[in-house]
Amino acid sequence: MNITAFAILFLLIAVNSLYVAAEFAAIGIRRSQLLGLAENGHWLAKELLPIVEDPTHLDQYIAASQIGITLSSLILGAYGQATLGQNLAFLLEKILNIEPLAAQSAAVVVVLILLTGLQVVFGELIPKSLALQYPIQFALYTYLPMRWSLKCYSVFIAFLNGSGVILLRSLGIKRSQHQHVYSPWEIGMLIAESREAGLLKLHEQQRLYQALSLNKRTARQLMVPRRFVAAVDVKTSPQQLFQLAIESPFSSLPVYSESSDNIIGIIHIKDIASHFSRYKILPAVREVMRLTVNVLDKITGDRLLTIMRQQRSRKLIVVDEYGVMQGLVTLDDILITLTEGTTEESKTKRAQPEYLADGRVRLPGLLRTEEMVLWVGMAWHSQSNTVAGHIISVLQRIPSQGERIIIDGLEVEIEKLDGPVIHSILVDAHLLPKTTPVEEKNEV
Repeated sequence: MNITAFAILFLLIAVNSLYVAAEFAAIGIRRSQLLGLAENGHWLAKELLPIVEDPTHLDQYIAASQIGITLSSLILGAYGQATLGQNLAFLLEKILNIEPLAAQSAAVVVVLILLTGLQVVFGELIPKSLALQYPIQFALYTYLPMRWSLKCYSVFIAFLNGSGVILLRSLGIKRSQHQHVYSPWEIGMLIAESREAGLLKLHEQQRLYQALSLNKRTARQLMVPRRFVAAVDVKTSPQQLFQLAIESPFSSLPVYSESSDNIIGIIHIKDIASHFSRYKILPAVREVMRLTVNVLDKITGDRLLTIMRQQRSRKLIVVDEYGVMQGLVTLDDILITLTEGTTEESKTKRAQPEYLADGRVRLPGLLRTEEMVLWVGMAWHSQSNTVAGHIISVLQRIPSQGERIIIDGLEVEIEKLDGPVIHSILVDAHLLPKTTPVEEKNEV
């Protein structure tokens, strides 16, 4: 057997590996990756982008690679048996002194095992692994041979794809097309994997989770609680209203009548300034008051955005089922939730979660319970929205500052109280969960 035959066998394995790499690269590459290259003027990316974007074209692209893999494998086997098999049979017949038929059979088995091993390793496994690891490079490098293959195999692709569609329809199976479509849960898994691989920082992972779970967040979770909302009495004098507007850090103030439970309107600070600029006198509360839009505390974040858009209002009053005001939610609160992870910290200057030098974690009392997993590796499953609310609901009392307790298997120290409200707690994230769900622990 001469060197030409070996070169042809090597070439057939290389062709097979090219088609395998092209197939897995086309499946593994993301549209956003190609789009960035195409916008920067990469001509191969511009050519490949329409194929990745169109499921029909992508299906044909993959079909061409599968036809190429099949043809190269068949030719490799036939050519190997015709050349390597014949030479090996002759050697076995001479060396082992066996019958020609037995030598031919043994040669067929040996060549089949040898070529299959080489084909699987060099023609399948290696190009597949490289294509999945570097999908952009392999998708671009294999595009030109694949474009030529699409033209050459066009008749086969149309016939085979058409036959496959007819067969699937006869079995009552709807044909699926190759698309990169992910559920919210799968996107969350991708985010977690990116974080583990070091591609995302902790706060970036947290922001993405916030965006994915907006439709699960209620107005009660997104609002500024009533305790931190500054409101003004409808009977407030113009001079007092002007002084409040100057001293208030907020751009608007809810207006109540008789009781803070009865919110009847809202005043925008700019309206006070506009009235004074126009009439040269300070306005009364009712002269600049606007009607409010009330929403139930159970409405989800995506629905809040819809109501804000429909009512053209950036601020909504959150009420419970009895019509009692619970808090105020603004467009800024929702945006802060998506970008920073908390809704009140920019207004009330609360402590943010942070890792301390002694290995513990400081968590603000108003941190949502589901966000704990990003800081301590576990989360409390509770009907309460916040860490402070869950601790109080479990203890059924207000804890004292410095008190150490075990909540749902996690040791907690009450670091600071703000009146009856838990301002912050300290958690040792390295401790193993205890079996006792609630247990008070005396100070040493």
